[in-house]
Parts: sequence; C-alpha cells; structure tokens
Amino acid sequence: MKKGNTSSGAAAIGNTGLAIVKGIAAALSGSGAMFASAMHSVADAVNQGFVYTGSVLAEKEPTRRFPSGFGRVINIFCMVAVIVVTIMAYETIREGFHLLTHPVQAGRFVLNLVVLLLAVAVDGSILLKAMKEIVRETRTEAKGLGVVKSAFQNVGRAAPPTRLVFYEDLVATLGALLALIAVVVTQLTPVKVFDGIATILIGILMVGVAFKVGYDNMVGLIGVAAPREVEDRVAQIIFADPSVTDINQMRIMQEGRFYHVEAYLELEKGLTLADADDIKFRVRDELLKDPDISDVTLGILEDNDVRDWRPEKAKPQPM
Repeated sequence: MKKGNTSSGAAAIGNTGLAIVKGIAAALSGSGAMFASAMHSVADAVNQGFVYTGSVLAEKEPTRRFPSGFGRVINIFCMVAVIVVTIMAYETIREGFHLLTHPVQAGRFVLNLVVLLLAVAVDGSILLKAMKEIVRETRTEAKGLGVVKSAFQNVGRAAPPTRLVFYEDLVATLGALLALIAVVVTQLTPVKVFDGIATILIGILMVGVAFKVGYDNMVGLIGVAAPREVEDRVAQIIFADPSVTDINQMRIMQEGRFYHVEAYLELEKGLTLADADDIKFRVRDELLKDPDISDVTLGILEDNDVRDWRPEKAKPQPM
C-alpha cells in the first residue's frame, strides 16, 4: 500500500470530503453550479480511489504467468475512471440545460460561498501536490513558481495516475472557481441563467479530462516508446562503461510508470566471450539501479567500425 501513488491517494480522501460537503450544500441551496461541482467531486473521489488501487497492484513483482509485470494494470484502472467521469459529465451537462430552461433562485448564499472557497483551497492544494509529484517523477529541478511551469511542460512524462490527478484537479479547481462565480452572479444580479451556463461549462471541462486521460491510457495499453529524455538517460548509462563503443539498436517501452530496455551493445574488439558477458551484466546492473527501469535485455556485438547511435536522430528501432 505504501508503494501506491500518493497523489491519487490524497486526492481520493480530499475529494470524498468535498463531495459530501458540496452535496449537502447543493441539496440545501438548490444551486445548479454547486450540484455540478459536487458531481465532479464524486467522480474525482471514485476515480482516484480506483487509480490508487491500480497503482498499488501495478507494483506487484512479475510472475511466471505475467513475466512483464503488472505495469499496465494502472492503465486499465484509469480507463474505468474515464467511464465514471464521462457518466458524471453527461449528468452535469443535462442538469445545466435543465437550469437554462428552468432557472432556479439558489438560497444559502453564505453556505455556498464558504463551501466553494473551501473547495478551491482543497482542490488547489491537491493540484499543487500533483505538480510536485510530476517534478519528482520526471526528475526536473524546479522550485517555487517554477514547479507550476515545469509540471505543465513535463506532465506527459509523469506516471499515468499522477497525470490523471493533475488533469482532474486542474479541472476541479477551475470548476470550483466557475461555480463560485455563478453563485455570486446569480445572487447579486438578475442573470439567473448563469447558473446553468456554469454547470454546462463544468460538464464540458469534465468531458475534456475524460478524452485526454482516455487517449493517454489507450496509448499506454497499446504500448508506447519512452520519451526522448529517458532514451538519452539510458544511453548515457550505457556509454559510461568504457568497454562499450556503440549502441547498435535500442528499444525502450513504457509499461505503466516503468520502462523495459532492450538493446544490442557494440564492444571493443578482441574481448573473450567471458569478458563480454561480464561487461553485459555490469551494464545491465547499472541500468537496473535506475528506479524507473524494471527490466533490461541486452545483446552484445563486436564493434563494426560504424557509428550507429546518433542521439540527435535517435529513434526506437525494431529489435
């Protein structure tokens, strides 16, 4: 359990509390925007609970039946989360159109205001935690406001559960702000339809999250090549061994948040088979020290006097 994704675990707890508070506020006030925000929190709590469970199962060691491990389990759990978000988004948009045709004067203004300010604070803190998790997982050095910029730039390289928490709580924070604006506008102005407009906008944001997360995890289930930064890092570890002269071919596949490395290494000429084996195992052990690499398969060749590995043009090749 301790190996589970901490961002999704914290988000599940936080959104469960928010869903309860928002649901009570929506029932007492009749606010459509508050209802939409409550639905979003329910979806987030269910999703992130699923994702946390999936992240725990994904940490299981490979078995004889599943020799590649369980990394892609998290992608399956994220796809289930996408279905939940889509259903909640549909209900939210439908409620928004109902409010457009039958505007309701929401009550309990102070209650709604306090609850939504609390929602912005909680969702914002979870979002910040997810940003810090992205920075940690992608090994980028960022502090202060730089964490925000770095998170947006590197979110595609983060683990699937961290990406889901980031996108969901980004939308949750924006949704809480929209609901807050809707509550204030409908209370202080005669424009009552804004409640329905805000509800529909929150639903559309949820659809956007479902599409983005669904696409990312569909790609993950099919099998996707590692980002260029990871490929460069692996190449640096390999070339750090003085006996390695070139990389003939290399393929790195992402499985959940882990990477599988397959490569043919070219070694200096004149080595005995025993020496070549020692070098291969030495390089393999160095690669496995990287916490993001779960499996390494290496082949060895004698140097062919041709430079095959060019980092500026490096692309995964068929093995």
